[in-house]
Amino acid sequence: MNKVKTLDEITANFHDGQVMMIGGFMSAGTPETFIDAIIEKGITNLTVIANDTGFVHSGIGKLIVNKRISRLIATHVGTNKETGRQMTAGEIEYTLVPQGTLAERIRAAGAGLGGFLTPTGVGTIVEEGKQKISVDGREYLLELPIHADIALLHAWKADTSGNLIYRIASRNFNPLMALAAELVVVSAEEIVEVGELNPDMVATPGALVDMLIKGM
Repeated sequence: MNKVKTLDEITANFHDGQVMMIGGFMSAGTPETFIDAIIEKGITNLTVIANDTGFVHSGIGKLIVNKRISRLIATHVGTNKETGRQMTAGEIEYTLVPQGTLAERIRAAGAGLGGFLTPTGVGTIVEEGKQKISVDGREYLLELPIHADIALLHAWKADTSGNLIYRIASRNFNPLMALAAELVVVSAEEIVEVGELNPDMVATPGALVDMLIKGM
């Protein structure tokens, strides 16, 4: 099945108020094509689940600067001073999640799990409002799966059926997020015909991808 679409066909699925997972690690592996489209279309009031907010002029940082995000769930914001300013000013709601915990919450959603136990965050602000469970005398937090309406991903190469290969640091949250959203859309730097990708290098199978375009 050919899943290659136009940008307009994909962005027709972007709406105000959506919960979006956006791949990337300090902008590496972030789909800049979709970020720019969100800004151009005026999409706003988004809840964004991501590792970080990139930089002021790249990645998710552009959504922050243009005030398209009302709630952010991420692991750190230190690379983007505007995110910190909006947090301090109360212009954005921010939930801090330890990096490994966020990755596992996403994976748990994709695997259909009800949650998992982790000692990370016990005794800190991370435990606020969460159930604590004792196992063999050690306390753990029950962390719940996290889902999204749509996942915006970036790949190095794809075939027309949506099988994806990531390159170096861009293979970060992208494969996990492909598992945990109702709709998965991808911008790929190169799109080839089915059979041209080395199957040993495919990190995300096409069955998980709904739509893709050639883009950054």
